[in-house]
Amino acid sequence: MKQQITLLMIAFSILSLGAQTSFPSMGELFRDDVVPRIDIFVDANDLALILHPDNARSNEHYPATFIFNNGIVLDTITQVGFRLRGNTSRHSGKKSFKISFNTYEAGGKYYGVEKLNLNGEHNDPSILRSKIAWDLAREMGVVAPRCNPVALYINEEYRGLYLNVEHIDEEFAESRYGNKNGNLYKCLYPADLDYKGSNPDVYKEEYWGNRAYQLKTNEAADNYSDLANFIDVLNNMPDSALPCALEQVFNVQDYLKAIAFDVLIGNWDGPIYNKNNFYLYHNQAADKFEYIPYDVDNTFGIDWFRIDWAARDIYNWSQIGEARPLYSRLLDIPEYHALYSYYMNQFVQEIFTEAKLFPYLDHFKNTLREYAEDDTYRNLDYGFTMEDWEQSFSQSLNYNHTPYGLKDYISKRRSETLNQLEVTNIAPIINQLNTNMPTANEAIHFQAIIADDSSVESVQLCYQINGQGAPNCIAMTTQDAQDFTATIEGLDSGTALTYRIVATDDSGAESSFPRCGSYSLVVLNADLSLAVNEFMASNDFTIADNEGEYDDWLEIYNYGTEAIYLGDKYLSDDEDEPNKWAFPDISIQPDEYLLFWADNDEEQGDNHTNFKLSAGGEFIGIFDSEAEGFALIDGIQFGEQTTDVAFGRLPNGTGIFQPLPATPAAPNMLNTATLEYEEGLLQLQAFPNPFHEVLHIQLETDLNLPFQIQVQDAFGRTLFETTQGKTWQIDTHQLASGLYFISLHQNGKLLLTEKLILQR
Repeated sequence: MKQQITLLMIAFSILSLGAQTSFPSMGELFRDDVVPRIDIFVDANDLALILHPDNARSNEHYPATFIFNNGIVLDTITQVGFRLRGNTSRHSGKKSFKISFNTYEAGGKYYGVEKLNLNGEHNDPSILRSKIAWDLAREMGVVAPRCNPVALYINEEYRGLYLNVEHIDEEFAESRYGNKNGNLYKCLYPADLDYKGSNPDVYKEEYWGNRAYQLKTNEAADNYSDLANFIDVLNNMPDSALPCALEQVFNVQDYLKAIAFDVLIGNWDGPIYNKNNFYLYHNQAADKFEYIPYDVDNTFGIDWFRIDWAARDIYNWSQIGEARPLYSRLLDIPEYHALYSYYMNQFVQEIFTEAKLFPYLDHFKNTLREYAEDDTYRNLDYGFTMEDWEQSFSQSLNYNHTPYGLKDYISKRRSETLNQLEVTNIAPIINQLNTNMPTANEAIHFQAIIADDSSVESVQLCYQINGQGAPNCIAMTTQDAQDFTATIEGLDSGTALTYRIVATDDSGAESSFPRCGSYSLVVLNADLSLAVNEFMASNDFTIADNEGEYDDWLEIYNYGTEAIYLGDKYLSDDEDEPNKWAFPDISIQPDEYLLFWADNDEEQGDNHTNFKLSAGGEFIGIFDSEAEGFALIDGIQFGEQTTDVAFGRLPNGTGIFQPLPATPAAPNMLNTATLEYEEGLLQLQAFPNPFHEVLHIQLETDLNLPFQIQVQDAFGRTLFETTQGKTWQIDTHQLASGLYFISLHQNGKLLLTEKLILQR
């Protein structure tokens, strides 16, 4: 079968809103098709202090060397922070540890994360419950940490089979929601979300030396007003007004999925039963709280209360006699009750099944057996034997807390759920609504993704122009039963359009998006040939600013024939505040591209704005002078963005926005080269192009063939050459600006060559 070798990423055309999953790839750090080895080298005296019983509650970091080896990637980081982590595991024989890449290097990261949690899972005879749970969350559409089994060595001693669990922090929030500036609360016992009063400080109350709602970001401000408002709405709105009010401050739809997830895995140690172990993140893009589950080792039948979690009623899961408003109030709303049942039914029919999960469990049982057998720390706490480990996959064990094996729990929980389900008709689920940002007389396109338990009978786009007259409703059409589109003829510059979607299924159930109110846009002023031409709202390693910081950036372009004075014009990420940031006193020449850093750090220079971009989606606009009424010249309302993927116009200045190779302060382009190849799939990516400080090269292939990568300058001198690995980073600080070439070889045969540009 012929496959293509592709240099760089071929862009695709969409309306004007990008798409990014809230579930980043497992990557090299969390891949689970192999068992990575993690080595920690720490001073023996420091290790003794870490492990001393008197220091069990200490969070002091000690310097260590970290080595990661998954058979493909072998990396050494000489200065990381190393300490104990966890709660009860701090006093266990098999302890859990935290690795911090930013302890001794501010902003230090490894594969985009600042910290790793290495969990010993001392309570779980299979060591796999958390891994299974996090994988299920991913399939069910519940935002959760990535996780994989690893072999841990400390000072060359094998400490056992561990789970490497992604740390939930501001970097986690940015990778899922595209922003990290919101309040992130770690919610621990007794975080029941019950109303305690209107004073935000009352939610700072401490229990056993810790706040139940621990603010993990924006700690200096220590402002709990957003949490207090959310709890007020949740508890005090009457049932009739709750959906409208709650959906403005909380992502209800995704939380209903999370309830089904918690109930199916038997997570009694979360918020619904034990008012414990979850995060709330104030997503700045949506201005809503998001729910994130946490610490799911007490699942799949693990029990300390003599409760049969596999049989517990899915509609009466919470602690009897105690307030659990986030669970009880939602399920008291018939629409939410039905939607929860819909998700639950979907999961037990398609995901939480013996046919799907049993082979998955067998795979890990076979893969991890030798690592579990050599794990002498595994039996220090409960005396778990290797026979216990083998049996834990399928049957109960003779310990106080293990009445179920993994497989028999899954079978009974699924059977009981099917018996308890109250499946009723749901109204159509409108997941998203996208639109372009039109200029004068340009057609306005709308796209909505809609699902239903039966079939969608009709979808209408209802809109008003300048708030006048009754809404005009037009039908949206579809080609695949879920993707609905509609188009409105172009309008004059400055026209305000408000709009919403109304969907009805074949049983007459109706829903609207947004539930209350409407969305709005303003038609752009296209008189000036000035455009937002490219931007990157999540810049992890593509390009650094003059301070060496990888911040958000955007590029403007003059696609006209005359110079345009910028000194009386503005950039803004808020349509209601057009004069948010004034351009410096300069002009932009015809066919000139200017780069600006959206980093909220004006002290770093005239090309640094007073706002940041949100990778979760927001607005960017160029506005005219005050004398022109701050008229919108050009702008884009964009959706969720992918880290280190630029979004730009093709053709430059006037084209549709699409994912592109990053070319800050230079023309957008599609650098692609293709080659027919017989044996299988091969993809080579080199980015950004033009490149600046660092050139990234990535080879993706399922071919077991020797390939050689070369980077040469214009004089044919080889600067980089390798046949090892799949990803590389080349520091280019010592190289001069100019033309370079990357080439791919196989057995001495040149397959392709493509030019690269180094631009200072």
